[in-house]
Amino acid sequence: MSDSVKDRPSRVNDKPSRAEKTRLTRRRIVAAAADLFLGEGYGATTLDQVAARAGVAVQTVYFHFGNKATLLKEALDVAAVGDDEPVALLDRPWLEEVTAEPDPARIIELWMNVGLEILGRVAPLLAVVRATMGTDPDLAAQWEANEAERRTAFRALAGMLADRAALRPGLTVDDAADLGFLISSAENYILSTGALGWSPERWRNTTATLLAQALLGETPS
Repeated sequence: MSDSVKDRPSRVNDKPSRAEKTRLTRRRIVAAAADLFLGEGYGATTLDQVAARAGVAVQTVYFHFGNKATLLKEALDVAAVGDDEPVALLDRPWLEEVTAEPDPARIIELWMNVGLEILGRVAPLLAVVRATMGTDPDLAAQWEANEAERRTAFRALAGMLADRAALRPGLTVDDAADLGFLISSAENYILSTGALGWSPERWRNTTATLLAQALLGETPS
């Protein structure tokens, strides 16, 4: 074999795999659904519209998601974590940084930094769910599921603070989790940044201060 042939770079197959094609298709469908839920409302959005926006057949939407409620859940999950990787929110690297932090007040600050990122992405969709759930059982169930996940997350935060003996005297882990859940609720974020006209950063800073007071017993300086 000549040197010119040996030195020629081998052809690299850069075509996406079947799994990657499937993932890209699902990603387009979820993005299209989220846009329509926000623009048209959940009730007014049809899977035919989602398919047309995503550039796929409606049968493809049914194949991957089955129904509109499942598609909404996927859109909320992607918005919460920021991508479509199959890794739960509490299994992501940000929690390692929070867990490794020894200072309880700093733990709350780090927690709220992440909370701001999450709600900044997911709050618009949550507002759609909140506005319609009174007339749609699927949306009511989705709201309850999201709230249950948030309570689990705040149970983890309360546990971290308890492990450092940082909870204010007399406050149990369960009560601390409930307080954290109430103070930093999605409803408070939506109302603060909507009706009150607060910036997201003001909501984060105010909420972090309230959490420190309620959970650690810190007084504002």
